[in-house]
Amino acid sequence: MSLERIEKMLKQFNAIGYSEGGMNRLAFTENELKAKELFKEMCKEKGLNVRMDNSGNIIARREGINPELPPVSTGSHLDTVINGGKYDGTVGVVAALELICRLNTRHIQTLHPVEIICFTAEESSRFGLSTIGSKFMTGNLNKDEIENIKDKDDISMVEAFSQVGLHFDQVESAFRRNENIKAFFEVHIEQGPVLEQENVNIGVVTGIAAPTRLKVTVEGEASHSGATPMNLRKDAFLGAAEIGLAVENAANLEALKGTVATVGDCVITPGVMNVIPAKAEMKIDIRGIDIGSKRVVYERVMATIKSIERERHLLIHTELLSDEEPVLLEEDIISSISQTCKQLGISYKKMPSGAGHDAMNMARLCSTGLIFIPCRDGLSHHKDEFTSIRSIKLGCDVLEKEVLKWAEPVNEKVSANNGGESDERL
Repeated sequence: MSLERIEKMLKQFNAIGYSEGGMNRLAFTENELKAKELFKEMCKEKGLNVRMDNSGNIIARREGINPELPPVSTGSHLDTVINGGKYDGTVGVVAALELICRLNTRHIQTLHPVEIICFTAEESSRFGLSTIGSKFMTGNLNKDEIENIKDKDDISMVEAFSQVGLHFDQVESAFRRNENIKAFFEVHIEQGPVLEQENVNIGVVTGIAAPTRLKVTVEGEASHSGATPMNLRKDAFLGAAEIGLAVENAANLEALKGTVATVGDCVITPGVMNVIPAKAEMKIDIRGIDIGSKRVVYERVMATIKSIERERHLLIHTELLSDEEPVLLEEDIISSISQTCKQLGISYKKMPSGAGHDAMNMARLCSTGLIFIPCRDGLSHHKDEFTSIRSIKLGCDVLEKEVLKWAEPVNEKVSANNGGESDERL
């Protein structure tokens, strides 16, 4: 029953925004809104009370015996990158819904309320800024600093909010400053190859890497590609290419500390074969667990940019889009999830997360656990992203037992390792 239920929910969500090139549910678009509406319907069918905050996060609550106690929360996101996969984020939302199905089927009551949170705009694909919803929920984002950020279609953050019925001027009211959340758990695909290569079922995350993101604009001079001598050119693309190689080199020097860096976007203007490029706009992502190492890469890149600007007679502007600190998760919750895996007989590995997640922001608000499941070939942010339904179920088993520990069941007498079937012995 559990396997079929999980598969059905995944298919329902992934019918929204599907194309042969991959999933497309960009933040604050019609497709993301449709997926959220489906999520709200599913929650209401399961008897949950549903509300949406002013940043677009949806919070669905299963009341506890004592509604005054702080909730135990779980969830993830439904937005995707451009041409993304079917599992990134969606697995965590489905796992949370499966948890509620199991509690309802087995008539389990909990002392604490249990919440599902579907975060808005986790991905950075549209605005170059990630985990927007969880940042506003945890008070880690100033609206004045981002209101004028625009996407590739020149739509501002304020306009994007308005297009989905949200009021950007009210967004900071999403901060749950006066609430006490007991704990938060997120199930997610690893987005890397480690678990699959080591044949391990569950990753117990110890810390989450954070990005430093730059927008770099290289300005040169357009001129005829045939008539302009090589020594008189101001080629913006070659400046950008040299910066890209410097980014790779700086990260390679810090590889032993796990720091990585990527040029994920580069647009050349005017983009004509016989015209020397006048401008190149590129976006650089530097991330890692070690703050000092990440800073070293950033400083090396910035020093190289100044050198290229001078030597190639270019004008280079840099804009710091974000500079976030890595998050180390609490040892108590790491040990608790590890113990749960042992009790369930599920293999596990303690490991860091190289990718950012909403959990990294929630960790600043409450005790937080991040549970990884394997994905095939470590592939993510890609149409061929895949994890098995069995792997998702194992993640659900760990999530169920862990949430019940923290939410304190008042009428359960058996292990949560029964896949949600109605064979409880109360």
